[in-house]
Amino acid sequence: MFEFNFQQLLRSNIRSLVPYSSARAEFKGLASVWLDANENAWGSPTTTAYNRYPDPMQMKLKQKLSSIKGLLPDCMFIGNGSDEAIDLLFRACCNPGKDNVVVCPPTYGMYEVSANINDVEVRRVPLLPDFQLDLERISEAVDECTKIIFLCSPNNPTGNCLHREDIEIVLHNFNGLVVIDEAYINYARHRSFIPDLTEYPNLVVLQTLSKAWGLAGLRIGMAFASPEIIEVLNRIKPPYNVSEATQQLALDALEHTTQVNTQIRKTVEERDMLIPRIANLGFVQKVYPSEANFLLVKMDDPKRVYTGLTEKGIVVRDRSSQPGCEGCLRITIGTPEENMKLIDTLKNLVQ
Repeated sequence: MFEFNFQQLLRSNIRSLVPYSSARAEFKGLASVWLDANENAWGSPTTTAYNRYPDPMQMKLKQKLSSIKGLLPDCMFIGNGSDEAIDLLFRACCNPGKDNVVVCPPTYGMYEVSANINDVEVRRVPLLPDFQLDLERISEAVDECTKIIFLCSPNNPTGNCLHREDIEIVLHNFNGLVVIDEAYINYARHRSFIPDLTEYPNLVVLQTLSKAWGLAGLRIGMAFASPEIIEVLNRIKPPYNVSEATQQLALDALEHTTQVNTQIRKTVEERDMLIPRIANLGFVQKVYPSEANFLLVKMDDPKRVYTGLTEKGIVVRDRSSQPGCEGCLRITIGTPEENMKLIDTLKNLVQ
């Protein structure tokens, strides 16, 4: 394997950047009188809980995650959704108008959106017909200005996990960052790449509390990587990027792993129940295998089905414009009651 040098991958201005030094970051002890950050000492008229700035490094939350993920806190970045980590990776490594990244559509759209915002070229290497990596074309797309390869597994919107051995080939042969987005890993039989961080210095794993943990409204994304990579993300992030309320609610949620595991199991059971019922509908051509909390369904007239569902108050996602997803709707797994309403409505559309 090549010798990975993260410092050479960084933009020169990021290597020399002196981060903003917040008041809370400078003080590390205990205090009873806080007069350092120009806060309102009286508090809000509605609550006195949030008049102080939050911990900029989210240490209590990281320590709790450490016991769950088996990683030290200095290998963790916590941000405003995974989207913040994605954007910061662009800012850290990609020179606008010069560098490029590789994405493998159909996949999560924010990789390309962030690239466009940061004026970074996107090189698209479509997945193969079975929604697996085209390793030969990925190799052809990479050049000396390729800084990041984004891989989503389980992939959104297809629902499948990428072959582990293919991802390992990319990790072994690419002298840049390989970002594996595992937003849906809790629903999959495949194991996370987090234990492999010690083996691959160029690996970044993204996860979230939005899916299995049911906290989409809080926007908590996590990046796991070497301490060297995490230090850079922390250096260039906004000083208080995760609110105090968000940190406290996340800490509370992380005390309920048993309940979350039960919900994951129920979601998988509902997913497996829905697959044959949807597949047996006359207008459905294929229900793709899924290891996520959604199904990609290919059908004869997706726009008619989409409209018919919305008229009954059921909202799904039309993915038919995505490469490789022509004629497809993406359907999230709901509660048993929601899923039965979905099936009943789809059956009525056949008539």
